[in-house]
Amino acid sequence: MSLDLASQKPHDRLAAALADDLSAVNTLIRARMASEHAPRIPEVTAHLVEAGGKRLRPMLTLASANMCGYDGPYHVHLAATVEFIHTATLLHDDVVDESEQRRGRPTANLLWDNQSSVLVGDYLFARAFQLMVETGSLRVLDILSNAAATIAEGEVLQLSAARDLATDEGIYLKIVRGKTAALFSAAMEVGGVIAGQPDDLVQALYDYGDALGIAFQIMDDLLDYGGTDATGKNIGDDFRERKLTLPVIKAIAAASDEERAFWVRTIEKGDQRDGDLDEALALLARHGAMEAARADALGWIGKAKTALQQLPESPLRGMLADLADYVVARIN
Repeated sequence: MSLDLASQKPHDRLAAALADDLSAVNTLIRARMASEHAPRIPEVTAHLVEAGGKRLRPMLTLASANMCGYDGPYHVHLAATVEFIHTATLLHDDVVDESEQRRGRPTANLLWDNQSSVLVGDYLFARAFQLMVETGSLRVLDILSNAAATIAEGEVLQLSAARDLATDEGIYLKIVRGKTAALFSAAMEVGGVIAGQPDDLVQALYDYGDALGIAFQIMDDLLDYGGTDATGKNIGDDFRERKLTLPVIKAIAAASDEERAFWVRTIEKGDQRDGDLDEALALLARHGAMEAARADALGWIGKAKTALQQLPESPLRGMLADLADYVVARIN
């Protein structure tokens, strides 16, 4: 390999190590997102699937299966399943959030319409279940169908909790475990299951994915209030959408009566004015909320790396450890 892998980002090194399998996943995705009768389906799907995403979740499945010594064909099906579930949730999320940008490009609901985004998302969920069934494993079907239900549950919980200042860190963790970590953990878990690994090793794979997903979402929430990651998000999107993310929850917990009145006006009541984002950033800084949230993320990364130690030593295990470190290193 001519590239100096040591100089690449961890997810790029992981992609290089899994290049053949990823190519097979991409081929399968393109084949299964086709539709004989509704050409809009591949148009909408391709816009998102081929928008430059890192394929992080399917890579977790491929890495997990490879680390566990799997030599059959179905890890490719499972990786494609995970990507379809992820893409379907993004299509639905952008409608719910009325988003106009995803990965630095206009969202599908902006380019087409909400109806197309919802229905194509439904189509991808159906395709995902077809792929799961083809593996012939009821346990795999159980894990991934539970993940799909948990993701939806997390999103619904977020709807009810998002603008309620009574939302605490415990509720936040339930939301994050649902909407983000559920697919990370399932992606890792099914790789071990399809390889026939014992329960304790499958649990370690799950634990890595769960902790990585939680840290990933915390850092994503931090990036909304500043950072260096090129996510395509605008600074303050979560504030403008009145989402109670971890930094804000921490700032509210430490707020004076005057500060709490600010959060009630801007988040609960949605009365946002010029300069409010700057005031929100100042309050986060005053209470060290960003640093505290990042410390929480680092704690979860520690748990992810501890889980990895239970797996057989391999280059892929090292790359997954580096990936965990990178999740919290991508922001200043």
